[in-house]
Amino acid sequence: MPSQMPSQAARFAVFDGDLSREWASFYSDGDALAVDTEAMGLCHGRDRLCLVQIADQEDRVCCVRIARGQTRAPHLQQVLESGHIVKVFHYARFDVAALRQGLGIAVQPIFCTKIGSRLARTYSPRHGLKDMVQELCGVELDKQTQSSDWGRADQLTEQQLAYAANDVRFLLGAMDRLRQMLAREERLELAQRCFTCVPTLAELDRQHFGNIFEH
Repeated sequence: MPSQMPSQAARFAVFDGDLSREWASFYSDGDALAVDTEAMGLCHGRDRLCLVQIADQEDRVCCVRIARGQTRAPHLQQVLESGHIVKVFHYARFDVAALRQGLGIAVQPIFCTKIGSRLARTYSPRHGLKDMVQELCGVELDKQTQSSDWGRADQLTEQQLAYAANDVRFLLGAMDRLRQMLAREERLELAQRCFTCVPTLAELDRQHFGNIFEH
């Protein structure tokens, strides 16, 4: 049920298994959503998807807890596969693969802020979420809960949920800044071409091919 939480989002909710119809409707009305995932680890197929976080332009943030053995989330799939909504990730390659592996969701279209940062912020070697958000949005993220047990489902702590929510709350603002920078440097079209490659790279990761582009 919707509730207040430490990140002070305009509205916050935690759902089990899927979005509610009401929240799916909220998210379907916009043209961009920030999305992130948490898993038991970084190996697709071994480490299961545990949590999906979403934020919209109205600062409505939710966390969807994914149960062990769950393979579908129809409302979530409808939103994340919608062709008129840009899904914004930081390092989309991992999240897109995790959503495909865990729930069969084929995410499109995509904006990856890590790719955008590497193409736009060439003056900096720091392209992690924390450094990027601090520069572009003026917000310092707390990453202390990043490595923790996300498989506890209904026993997730307030600190875990706050961390998960804050990881998506500032992505849309970061995307706007990166788009401006990419357009200014005449790299926006190149970035868009990179984003279209993400599902293919994610599929290679999901099938454990490694870097097939190495010599």
